[in-house]
Amino acid sequence: MVELSDERQLIVRAESKLQQWTNRARMEAYSELFESEEPILTVEELQLLDALDSALERQGGDGVWGTDQYGLHTGSERPLGVVCVYHPQITEDSVLSGEDGIDDETEERLNAALWRYSERVATLIEAELDEFVRQSRR
Repeated sequence: MVELSDERQLIVRAESKLQQWTNRARMEAYSELFESEEPILTVEELQLLDALDSALERQGGDGVWGTDQYGLHTGSERPLGVVCVYHPQITEDSVLSGEDGIDDETEERLNAALWRYSERVATLIEAELDEFVRQSRR
């Protein structure tokens, strides 16, 4: 049996924790960005985003929430990092865009909020990853 190098072992162990970290980071980022004293979307825009999520799921799609995806990467500045590999976004063919749907400005605001949310989740995951690496190297 081939032994894994220390770095590979660290990556494999971190990958096994990635989903747990992602779930926790999603909840924290959502709370910070959408439920705080100064949310990044209005109540109406958040309701619209939730309605879009539900409509996409009813059509057999993945919706919006929970479709963001994250991965680990190695780099020169730090041993391991986190990157968002899929940012959810609303496109022209989304169920609420078009004649009876949302205008371009609202679509852009929702997409900007989803981008910011995904990037915040990545930052929160990376904080957990950094702590994991520190603990592993002791």
